[in-house]
Amino acid sequence: MVPASAYVAPSAVLCGAVVLGERARVLHGAVLTAEDGEIRTGSDVVLMEHALVRGRAAHPVTLGDAVLIGPHAHVNGAVVEDEVFVATGASLFPGSVAGGGAELRINSVLHVNSRLEPGAVLPIGWIAAGNPAELFSPDRHDELWEVQRTLDFPGTVYGMPRSASMRELMLRQAEFYGSHRDDRVLDE
Repeated sequence: MVPASAYVAPSAVLCGAVVLGERARVLHGAVLTAEDGEIRTGSDVVLMEHALVRGRAAHPVTLGDAVLIGPHAHVNGAVVEDEVFVATGASLFPGSVAGGGAELRINSVLHVNSRLEPGAVLPIGWIAAGNPAELFSPDRHDELWEVQRTLDFPGTVYGMPRSASMRELMLRQAEFYGSHRDDRVLDE
């Protein structure tokens, strides 16, 4: 659903159960794909060029009011509360929550099933993991892994155990994305 006050650029893609709020702006090359779970935005939301927003069955996407999703950002099955700034290249994974007024700076990552507290700042290139999230600089991989491994990335994202092989994971993914073979463009 796209209200009259919203704008979707001609080169943007909305697929599936996407509901835009009043005055939402979806800029060129942005992709909102909700074939597996809903995407719902609040009012005055801006999704900049080449942002990817993916709704998931177990983790629909909710973007609050006055949210900016920067260019090349990736929001996958996450909740973004009101007045959150998601900078260029930042990534939010399934089950994550960015609390109201938080800032996710350039190329930062909010890991699966993690919660960034309201008003928190996730620095450039850093990773937030846990609930509540602990912030890790990129050079702290071993410490990050101790938290990250408990968050069940493969179970949350792929619905499979960590022991699954890439062959098993990609067979499932290929089957899932094969459902789009018969898609067609709808005229307005």
